[in-house]
Amino acid sequence: MSNFNLIYKNINFLYIKKIFKTILLILLFFIFANKHTNADESGTIKIATHYWTSQKVGAIVIGELMKMGGEKIEYVSTDSQTVYQSMADGDIDIVHEIWEGAFGFSYEKALGTGNVEEVSTHEATAREGWWYPDYVEDICPGMPDWKALSKCSKKFARPDSNGKGVFIGGLEEWLNYDYERIQALEMNFIIKKPNSANEIWTELDLAVSKKEPIVIYNWSPNFVGAKYKGKFVKFPEHEPKCHQDPSWGVNPKALYDCDNPANGYIKLAVNKNFKKNHPNGYKIIKKINFSGPEIEKMANYVVTDKLEISAAAQKWLDNHEHKWKEWVN
Repeated sequence: MSNFNLIYKNINFLYIKKIFKTILLILLFFIFANKHTNADESGTIKIATHYWTSQKVGAIVIGELMKMGGEKIEYVSTDSQTVYQSMADGDIDIVHEIWEGAFGFSYEKALGTGNVEEVSTHEATAREGWWYPDYVEDICPGMPDWKALSKCSKKFARPDSNGKGVFIGGLEEWLNYDYERIQALEMNFIIKKPNSANEIWTELDLAVSKKEPIVIYNWSPNFVGAKYKGKFVKFPEHEPKCHQDPSWGVNPKALYDCDNPANGYIKLAVNKNFKKNHPNGYKIIKKINFSGPEIEKMANYVVTDKLEISAAAQKWLDNHEHKWKEWVN
């Protein structure tokens, strides 16, 4: 009898254990499903915001245009590399300023999933790379050629750089391959990484005020070109093989011995379900296209005119009504 009771208890325990596992699996399913609910299904368009000024202003401009189409808007601060997978997963609806040099790899990987729709390529073309104010050419003759800069490296040194030139780089999350480029081209430089884009401009303003040598990570379109005259350093011309085949280029043993693309794309993309769930917003976003000067103005209103991001977006809308009215209508 005791053996029977023991068997009965074991069977009972196994049965309860099986039910518990089933319940747990059901709960996990609903948790996972809720986590990856398509952003569109919430009824609110989620627009990504990043760290640089023109992007923040442009995000609000697009948000206001979406509101004109009757849409609800939410701005979501996101990492500028992982945002593309977030868009593919359905957590973000719109990313409007996709720069080829810094974000092309991450974007194209997400695009390949089939869960992202590329809406347009802006009229603006991108230039990203090493940049310096014009007076630096008097300090380092031969620039903008990268070989001249390399020979002048000690002139860009700082007390804590051990005699190496200092390059004020972009943010860590931007894939600009500057470490690899310095090594491949055997340049006597180190990189100082800022915590924000504003730190780059602070370094630049200070150097210009003292007419000291400086080379920074910069991009165009941006407000800097309107504020200071300067040039991009000329590295060996970009070629896709530069990132794939070590034997290509001036260093046959290294990748990244070249410049960034001289005329890179700036794209706008949405989650694949955006058209279905937001037909009015989709009609508007298909028409949106920013030129280089228009993106520069978005940044200038903040940096030069000292406006808050939302006020800068409103000023841009006020000054470009002739253009966006066609998009909304």
